[in-house]
Amino acid sequence: MVRRFRKGNPELVKVLVELRRAARAHDAPVWGSVADRLERSRHAVAPLNVGQLERLAAADETVAVAGKLLAEGPLSKRLTVGAFSYSAGARAKVHAAGGSALSLNELVKARPDGRGVRFLA
Repeated sequence: MVRRFRKGNPELVKVLVELRRAARAHDAPVWGSVADRLERSRHAVAPLNVGQLERLAAADETVAVAGKLLAEGPLSKRLTVGAFSYSAGARAKVHAAGGSALSLNELVKARPDGRGVRFLA
């Protein structure tokens, strides 16, 4: 049975397909959780701020964010962040702290098994 997505954004549909495929192929529940969150209404998914990453994530950690990462707050830790989208300021703050800002597709390709990836909702 083919799963049908009722999303209007074709880029979001591609990301959902890749996340579901990686979750099944590599038995990685983290990618299924990220896909579940992205499938929700965009109003049901609150954006995450860089300041929340500072508070919740440890240094040198890999973090997956379902939705958009915004630039509110400071960031001093080096993190690898995978998100569906970024504000320009958030991407700059992640790079300024010595980390890397990846798309979710890039993060799935880098860590298909999901080991060491923490999902922050």
